[in-house]
Amino acid sequence: MNNPVLQAIADRRSIRGYAAEQITEEQLETLLTAARQAPSAKNCQPWHLSAVQDKALLDEFARDYVAIAGGDPAKAEVKEGYSLFFRAPTVIFISTPVEAPSRYAQIDCGIVAQTIALAAHSIGLGTVILGRPMDVFQSPKGPAFEKAFKFPEGYKFAIAVAVGKPAISKDAHPIREGLVSRV
Repeated sequence: MNNPVLQAIADRRSIRGYAAEQITEEQLETLLTAARQAPSAKNCQPWHLSAVQDKALLDEFARDYVAIAGGDPAKAEVKEGYSLFFRAPTVIFISTPVEAPSRYAQIDCGIVAQTIALAAHSIGLGTVILGRPMDVFQSPKGPAFEKAFKFPEGYKFAIAVAVGKPAISKDAHPIREGLVSRV
């Protein structure tokens, strides 16, 4: 495959283990620039990006997630020591207005997350896209984290992307049959 975009799509993996070193300011700015260039319905750009690199704050959030989800049988892997962000040094939280300017705001935020993931892959970083932080944001501690992560007033969590230098790798998932219909 000679097309670098198609190659990046084929090669990108969800990374669930990161080196402790922080990404550079240049790498972070590259990802945030790419995110801001993502398409959105009617160009509403219904998102806010909160790049969180404060380890203590991310650890506190992750501990709260374990406290909330640890008793949920559907989340059996969540036990003491579980790392919601897989020890990524940076997490980009994407929030969207509660009163979104478009009914497609959640989809637009998902596009931003995938844009960040592909941009990160292109500069040698790993990512994992996360919806599980929603559990903490919907808990009584949610508003305090929204404030700590500098969500604008009237915004709510949409999706997050953990970013860092991969400490592990993995093979591609098999692609299931029957996912496409041609008419």
